[in-house]
Amino acid sequence: MPKACNLQKGNIVQINGLPYQVKKIEVQTPSARGANTLYKIRFSGIPSGQRIDHTYKGNDFLEELDLERRRVSYIFKEQEIYTFMDLENYEQYSLSSESMEDQVQWLAEGLEGITALLISGQIIAVELPASVDLEIVETAPAVKGATVTSRNKTARLSNGHSLQIPEYLSTGDFIQVNTETGEYMSRVK
Repeated sequence: MPKACNLQKGNIVQINGLPYQVKKIEVQTPSARGANTLYKIRFSGIPSGQRIDHTYKGNDFLEELDLERRRVSYIFKEQEIYTFMDLENYEQYSLSSESMEDQVQWLAEGLEGITALLISGQIIAVELPASVDLEIVETAPAVKGATVTSRNKTARLSNGHSLQIPEYLSTGDFIQVNTETGEYMSRVK
């Protein structure tokens, strides 16, 4: 059973006998001595999508679901349905765009390192890798000597997402992007 202080975005827990996925966590640290840190957590029901908010103290226990984890790769999108293939038995699983929310922007055909979360053989959610490698398809020209400064510029990536990158990067370079925050991490050699 996980404690509220150990929950992360994407974890699946059981509330009143139903599966819920953690969507957002806000930490509230009181200034008074002896007061408990509070965790305000937004959950989304699986597969209903119903949103609920709960506030927990750091040492409150939540009931974890018995999930099967399978390594999958993303293979294609048809209308609003995303299809993944199990890397061991080649079985295919499908998820709607509503249940994936902001994860869809990081999907690229053939992306591996994804973990499918299954209950009784049914996919309920996916966990993306911590980072993905994407190509810069449009940005301002690189500035010579910009490695010394920490100025940024906007770039459009191969997935259509835009973010801030260091000035020394140029079109055609590959970068590593954090899938949790959507921020630039490093240049891929």
